[in-house]
Amino acid sequence: MISPLSPGNVIEALGRLPVFTRSLLDEFEEDRLDRLRGRPAPKKWSAHGHAYHLAEVHPLFFDRIDTIPLHEHPTIEPYFPDKAHEDGMLLDRDLTTEMTRFESDRRRPVEKLRALEPEDWRRTAAHAEYRRYDLFVMVRHLAMHDLFRAYRIEEPLLAHD
Repeated sequence: MISPLSPGNVIEALGRLPVFTRSLLDEFEEDRLDRLRGRPAPKKWSAHGHAYHLAEVHPLFFDRIDTIPLHEHPTIEPYFPDKAHEDGMLLDRDLTTEMTRFESDRRRPVEKLRALEPEDWRRTAAHAEYRRYDLFVMVRHLAMHDLFRAYRIEEPLLAHD
């Protein structure tokens, strides 16, 4: 089955998601966001953790966007945040700085993706977690990943204390 989404639609979403995420964070009262900074429970991420993760994961996707169009069926290594980073490491960072990095870093892949040819979007890769993986699937997955993290940021924003 072919997705009704086009690369252009997904690229447009990717370009907008950092501003969308920052707007959610801006809705928090500052003291409330500070109170929610740590982990809400073991192995659970706070709004801060989800926001930091968005900025942190970008280099991984930059590498994939650079690799897939240039190589014949490359192997993509899975990423497991809990294994890649020491527990709580991201929570020591300044949220404003990380969101600014997320917004500015997102421009590079969006520009690169806009310049790709239609055949580049069909280039495949091997990924241990997925039975089918190509550039379009990866970029669509990134957009959904960002939306999932935004959803997780919104949950404590709307929840009662």
